[in-house]
Amino acid sequence: MPSDRQDFTEFYSATWGRTVSCAYAVTGDLTAAEDAAQDAYARAWPRWTKLRTYDDAGAWVRQVATRQAISRWRRSRTAVRHLLRQRPPEPVDPPDESSVLLARALQQLPEAQRRALVLHHLVGLPVAEVARLEGCPEGTLKARLSRGRAALAAVLGPEDREPTPSGTDEERSRA
Repeated sequence: MPSDRQDFTEFYSATWGRTVSCAYAVTGDLTAAEDAAQDAYARAWPRWTKLRTYDDAGAWVRQVATRQAISRWRRSRTAVRHLLRQRPPEPVDPPDESSVLLARALQQLPEAQRRALVLHHLVGLPVAEVARLEGCPEGTLKARLSRGRAALAAVLGPEDREPTPSGTDEERSRA
């Protein structure tokens, strides 16, 4: 076994330059050529007892390195073509001012109230479902919603609030 290592080391030293040159001729990239050559020698080592009997073991390594280089080049070319065929993502409109104000206001609320408000009013889940998700009684959730709405109204102020879907307080009092 020590003689196998020594023979392979001598073979490696003697043939490395030519192997890299062949791979470089295919890739045009020295780093890729060196990687392909290294892979070829890594494949040659387990087969060394058989390869050492070849008339030109270096030809086998050069062929493997060249195939590796071609394969990497093809994969790169395919990846580039794929990327070029992809469309850029559709532009997304920025959030409107009221959405930004609401998000900032929600961040100022305690987390439990914020989750309750978002799940019930923005996601549209019924109180019973939100209570189940939050793992609390419906009464607790209703209290969180009430406190959260009051806190949100205080943070937003009267000029920032939008009318509720059922109308303003004045419209409801007339009904």
